[in-house]
Amino acid sequence: MVISVLSGKGGTGKTTVVAALSELAKKVIRVDCDVDAPNLYLFYKGMDIEKKNFYGGKCAKIDRNLCIECEICEDVCRFGAIKNLEIDPFSCEGCGACTLVCPQNAIALVEEKTADTFLTKTDKGIISRAMMGIGSDGSGRLVTYLRKNSERFEADNNITILDGSPGIGCSVIASITETDIALIITEPTRSGLEDLKRILELAEHFKTQVMICINKYDINPDMTSQIENYARKKALYVVGKIPFDKKVMESVNTLCPITEFEDSSARIAIEEMWVRMNSLNRRN
Repeated sequence: MVISVLSGKGGTGKTTVVAALSELAKKVIRVDCDVDAPNLYLFYKGMDIEKKNFYGGKCAKIDRNLCIECEICEDVCRFGAIKNLEIDPFSCEGCGACTLVCPQNAIALVEEKTADTFLTKTDKGIISRAMMGIGSDGSGRLVTYLRKNSERFEADNNITILDGSPGIGCSVIASITETDIALIITEPTRSGLEDLKRILELAEHFKTQVMICINKYDINPDMTSQIENYARKKALYVVGKIPFDKKVMESVNTLCPITEFEDSSARIAIEEMWVRMNSLNRRN
């Protein structure tokens, strides 16, 4: 079973929930698909058993031995990446227009390293993750690679939990495809509801089973009710309602999953949510 934990924006508590569900699931493979800001691995002590370069795009390079300084490439570049016959790698989109117009064939597109990928072995299982280079763009290709890189560790009794990127971009699309459950974390605010609607449209497009969790539901009961009403109209399950709990901040500061805090109300709510998720998954 593959569970993708998503949200319409950052800061909703995805990683807190992922770390907790990973503890409850026991035999689990963790994939940190939030490639722009990976932090799931911080909750675990482990050893990197594999590190590879990931080449996620191309960048133009000028061979100055062939260049006749005609500056046609500067005129054709729509991104302003070429100035004084120098290519800014942060602006270059790798479109290749400059290579087509160069009369001397002095420009070529070369593979550009955008991230380091890791397989980290912990005493609680494998984490597939990436560390992107400065200025690199998070991509669906990178997320897809991280998912495939973890598949060799899958077994019949394994659960794979994905800590997805926020929003509805390419990396989220790569996180939500071919998953059994999309657990969407939202907050009881007007923007939280609108973000939920956006990501639900994405899930509906890919025909993914959706479950909803309202984090810090008790800080705005009226908005929580609106989200629940919306879920009912869409025939969706609100499987979890996590209360505001100061222990969550302690969990983040100490890098310990919330499940380790016996007196945590959030822990109890997440444990109850996990039971409901399993029950609904068996029913479907």
